Amino acid sequence: MALILPYNGVTPEIDPTAWIAPNATLIGNVKVGPGASIWFGAVLRGDMDRIELGAGSNLQDNVVVHTDTDVPTIIGENVGVGHLALIHGATIGDGCLIGMGAKLLNNSVIGAGAFVAASALVLEGQEVEAGHLVAGVPAKDRGPMGEAMAERVRSNAFGYQELSSHYRDAGI
Repeated sequence: MALILPYNGVTPEIDPTAWIAPNATLIGNVKVGPGASIWFGAVLRGDMDRIELGAGSNLQDNVVVHTDTDVPTIIGENVGVGHLALIHGATIGDGCLIGMGAKLLNNSVIGAGAFVAASALVLEGQEVEAGHLVAGVPAKDRGPMGEAMAERVRSNAFGYQELSSHYRDAGI
């Protein structure tokens, strides 16, 4: 069973349709939306401000989500966050894909449908335009995505919604 811990009198709120891996950790002011999934080894630490994970979104293996004082982390609906990513005080719009190992720093804003490439570093206060691809260290705008890449971004969340239902059906 996942480690769900209160902090400062606030306990994580988890929608009953969300799936959380048995070794994930959620602490404090965390809200998990319907159909969301949190995978193995992920840590969501809502001890300095709130964390919101939108409906149908997924945090893959070993993702770390944290906040800063007066800097919440807000993850929209149908967002995929790849393995080993770090989301710290960022706002992510609906339908985004955050690549494996990417890092999003305080007050960064990712527009709806954007793709942050694997290992990219989105700097503090940086804004990523909706529907655009960013890559590199630091992350640079590579322009709007073509339709094939945009479809890949959109399909990630739906694939993980299906996968998490298989885990739930298997009793995991």
